[in-house]
Amino acid sequence: MPSKRGGTKPIKVPTPQEVEENLKRANLPKETSAKYHPFYQGKIEVVSRVPVRSLDDFAIWYTPGVAQPCLEIKADPTKVWNLTNKWNQVAVVTDGTRVLGLGDIGPEAGLPVMEGKALLFKYLGGIDAFPIPLNTKDPEKIIETVKLITPSFGGINLEDISQPKCFYILERLRKECEIAVWHDDQQGTATINVAGVINALKVVGKKIGDVAITLVGAGASGIRTAKILLAAGAKPGHLILVDSKGIICPHRKDLEAVQKDFPEKWELAKVSNERDREGGIADGMRDADVVISASKPGPGVIKKEWVAGMADDAILFVIANPVPEIWPWEALEAGARVVATGRSDFPNQVNNSLGFPGIFRGTLDVRAKTITDEMCIAAAQELAKVAEEEGLSEDHIVPTMENTQVFIREAVAVAMKAMEQGIARLTRTRQDLHDTASALIRRSHEQTKFLMHEGFIRPPPP
Repeated sequence: MPSKRGGTKPIKVPTPQEVEENLKRANLPKETSAKYHPFYQGKIEVVSRVPVRSLDDFAIWYTPGVAQPCLEIKADPTKVWNLTNKWNQVAVVTDGTRVLGLGDIGPEAGLPVMEGKALLFKYLGGIDAFPIPLNTKDPEKIIETVKLITPSFGGINLEDISQPKCFYILERLRKECEIAVWHDDQQGTATINVAGVINALKVVGKKIGDVAITLVGAGASGIRTAKILLAAGAKPGHLILVDSKGIICPHRKDLEAVQKDFPEKWELAKVSNERDREGGIADGMRDADVVISASKPGPGVIKKEWVAGMADDAILFVIANPVPEIWPWEALEAGARVVATGRSDFPNQVNNSLGFPGIFRGTLDVRAKTITDEMCIAAAQELAKVAEEEGLSEDHIVPTMENTQVFIREAVAVAMKAMEQGIARLTRTRQDLHDTASALIRRSHEQTKFLMHEGFIRPPPP
């Protein structure tokens, strides 16, 4: 099958042995995890921020001295931001109904994921995050619980909550809470997708307002990615969304019947797909400039011939884990020019861990009341700039987590946008924001190194 990649470098098609090695690498984290988790018995713990020179210090940090900050906060509740760790605390809240690719496994089974999220918050963003799985699936109880715990936190990260209730929960909490609430499976994934699209379009020489974009998978990440793409300049009629039953359109009877349960999907159905296409994934991908798939693990979910039917210089994101919907080399061989996955062992890893630590760092540093789509776009644009400064190519459209500047610059961009939009409680200079984010993230790195060096974090088992 002829390639449409033009004068780009030749495609290296792996041998069967190399494919087998790729699969072994994909399974290695799972095998290692099975050893490490029982050894460490958890990934995070609470450590002191204050000195304890002797037991006499507890008279300062606890009774009777602690009465003083209590009385100050009672007189002026805003002082809670200065006299406690609220300014740097985030709750990671889930009901365990849509954990990773595992589905509804319950709150206890979801706890290892939430601990992992808290670890990333701390190491990459310098943020103290607390995993809070809830033993309820009732959206009203989730909303009530989150509202009740907000006094302790500067932000709430919703995680792994099934749709459609995840949309409703987020919308309600954003309206009813005075601290920032976001759903990482929606806004986080969407932010990184948009950052990748911005740079991929630069690589192929196309503009976001001109291209046809298809989203395969209309779950939380697909719906929010569509909305952020629209906010970033994509044309509504140029979008096509495909769910498990086919292309989304307003005359689909099954969709019309459940529009009250899926209002976000119904809203997009009314404005997208201006050519009124019907059919499945193959029909939705035909002639598309960009395809973003967040559906189910592959390979084989997306076929080579469907990729071959895309526009010239096609961009394909296949971000299902642990195996993408189509192997990257198959997509390149079929004619795609830029391919991204959710895996670190292939080029162009589109991973929401590039987003939430820096976005929340900036949100907390100005005590923003919410996280807007514009703040997400500001983060996506800054992410794209970092990668562009490193040098764009078909194999490099997003930066990697090894670059600490990613999170610092994201934090500054998000905080500046929050101040511009009038939703920040603090006004700070760009340099001050940069210095604060740098110091807090560096502190987390150095603290971890120290604990490892001194043996307080044990070396992993062989």
